[in-house]
Amino acid sequence: MQQPLISILIPFKNTELFLGECLDSIINQTYSNWELLIIDDNSTDNSYSLVESYTKKNTRIKLFKNEGSGIINALKLAFSKSKGTYITRMDSDDIMPNIKLETLLKNLQQHGKRYIATGLVSYFSAEGISDGYRKYETWLNKLTSKGTNYSEIYKECVIPSPCWMISREDLLNIDAFNPTRYPEDYDLTFRFYQANYKIIPCNQTLHFWRDYGTRASRTDANYAENSFIDIKLYYFLKLDYNKKQPLVIWGAGNKGKAIAKKLNALNIPFYWICDNPKKIGKHIYNVEMKPFQYLETLKHFQCIVSVANNEEQQTIKAYFLKLNKKSMTDYFFFC
Repeated sequence: MQQPLISILIPFKNTELFLGECLDSIINQTYSNWELLIIDDNSTDNSYSLVESYTKKNTRIKLFKNEGSGIINALKLAFSKSKGTYITRMDSDDIMPNIKLETLLKNLQQHGKRYIATGLVSYFSAEGISDGYRKYETWLNKLTSKGTNYSEIYKECVIPSPCWMISREDLLNIDAFNPTRYPEDYDLTFRFYQANYKIIPCNQTLHFWRDYGTRASRTDANYAENSFIDIKLYYFLKLDYNKKQPLVIWGAGNKGKAIAKKLNALNIPFYWICDNPKKIGKHIYNVEMKPFQYLETLKHFQCIVSVANNEEQQTIKAYFLKLNKKSMTDYFFFC
């Protein structure tokens, strides 16, 4: 029986130093029926020539130049050129374990349509991994091992951009990569969530994620914190917001203020609470800051929590539990 074709989509820009390792890890996959659609996003180093040398040795590698600019345009082009029954992404500076394609495909075939296969990730870096990235890795892998990624979707992107696989039909059904909305990996994750595609639990490390100072996620303005707030609010208001219930923001730090400012601009009314006695009673953006106990005067509410400290988050969760409130229905952590 013919093995199904897997299409791998890779945009690249000035990753000459790492592209060879990335391409070798794809060529060395235990699963061999794949095609690589790799798009040069206006590189100024020797990345294009390097990939071109690989295409002469391996006809499964198909190289194109981005017709516009940016990762999303590159992904659109790659997807338009693809022919696979299954689609996956890869980053040009990362490494695949040799069982990655085989494992993702096997998990998808066992579950069928409307499922997403993913896997655990492991960061590596010549300079060492920061505490922030290590915490993100631990948090993300904990969700993936249980398939509960959506339960914390408003905190951070819960599906790693270079470690998922889905059927072509399911990707088409959510109109992936349209329109141009960054961060593109977070947007795609929210589209999966909106379509109610299930995430297959996985306990295998299927992606080695390289971190370095000039990686796009560190330097590109499309991945700045304000972009994350924009996309969180966009999908919250579209998918989970209940206009019949009072909306509450918990927290008056920078993130809470950013959320409040955006809600004001959208003319969406809200209450604002915190546990800082210096702020309670003051007006910020014409909204009075109330103590968090004010929640108990509201019979039904939805609360966006902007408090980042992990210990404080656990205290807040315990308080919501006391009030018989449910995560992702009554309250949503936005950090």
